Amino acid sequence: MPSRLITRQADFERLCHRLDKAPAIAFDTEFVSEHTFRPRLCLLQFATEQETVAVDPFEVNDLTAWWEIMANEQTNVIIHGGREEILFCWNAIQKPPANLTDVQIVQGLLSRGFPLSHSAIVQKMTNATIQGRETRTDWGRRPLTKKQIEYALEDVRYLIQIAAKQKRQLKKTKRTEWADEECRDFVDSLIQTQKQRGDAWVRLPKISRLSRRELAIARALFQWREATADKLDRPVRTILRDDLLVDVAHRKPTSEAELLSSRDMQRSSYKRHVPELLKQIKAAMELPDSELPQKIRNHQPDHSKQEEQALGKLLAIAMANRCAECDLSPAMVGTTSDLRDFVRWHFSTEKDQEKRPRLARGWRYEICGELLEDLLDGRVSLRVKDAHSNHPLVFERIEES
Repeated sequence: MPSRLITRQADFERLCHRLDKAPAIAFDTEFVSEHTFRPRLCLLQFATEQETVAVDPFEVNDLTAWWEIMANEQTNVIIHGGREEILFCWNAIQKPPANLTDVQIVQGLLSRGFPLSHSAIVQKMTNATIQGRETRTDWGRRPLTKKQIEYALEDVRYLIQIAAKQKRQLKKTKRTEWADEECRDFVDSLIQTQKQRGDAWVRLPKISRLSRRELAIARALFQWREATADKLDRPVRTILRDDLLVDVAHRKPTSEAELLSSRDMQRSSYKRHVPELLKQIKAAMELPDSELPQKIRNHQPDHSKQEEQALGKLLAIAMANRCAECDLSPAMVGTTSDLRDFVRWHFSTEKDQEKRPRLARGWRYEICGELLEDLLDGRVSLRVKDAHSNHPLVFERIEES
């Protein structure tokens, strides 16, 4: 299979013409993210049954033709752990990938390993060995060496083969719909997070300690910081750290001297923004009470939460055992937080069917939801049946007297 590096726009457009006709395309990127607001795209890699190709975005300025293909329902795009690939597409054309297969997610539905690295999946599914000699490469430097390009192309060379084998296994285990659902949810959750990025201030550290007025300041500073980081193309932490943002909101300084009274605010990268910071604080201080944010719930553990944690631990044991029976990764099925959400929902007096937790929906409920409900309602007991088995527990229904 021939491979090459494309550096001309015309060659890229011809590549996209070929890709548009391919039933499946393996896709990956190389990027750097340490010094910019968003990751900087440094290389695109493609593979079809006919060719493997890398594209240099430093030379090819307009990548729209590819992003439109990626957002096309007719083309199956195959990735591995493709969070940034999805976001590159969304940020470029405001459209999400429409027919995406993430082999890392799929593998979690076919075995107990999740998340498996690219090299581990390649080894498991093809017996090929990937060499990781360029893992610390600065992909933003030019020129790229032949070894760097070949290393990058290894990331897509086997993906179509892996996806085809996984597809057969999914059909055999009757999990095809599960995989389709998980890959769609992966894309949807990432895009939803991007759309709600301006509201992420509610997750700042120790934000629940602030008063409503202080919350208004924190919100204003957060949204200003996002816009400034985007405009300057700098990481948000270089504009103002999270902890300092919350501290400033709490202190409500009205002058440069008050604002800089914290030692950590003396950095030149922070001091240059003092006038704008004071402006944002002043505007938030002048908001009428009716426009202030509501108090944020304190997430410190209370008695009920301790009960949720204890019951969640019991359910985690049951879920892990059931996943072992099904040769399924527990990490794919649910997290500790998912288990606590399930406990809280199960015992709620008014169950909102529109807001069923993850473990009470779809294939997750099919696998273990009913078992978890029975445990919480005392309808089943558990005991050790075979201590040497990878699923040593057995669940037995309790006969009603």
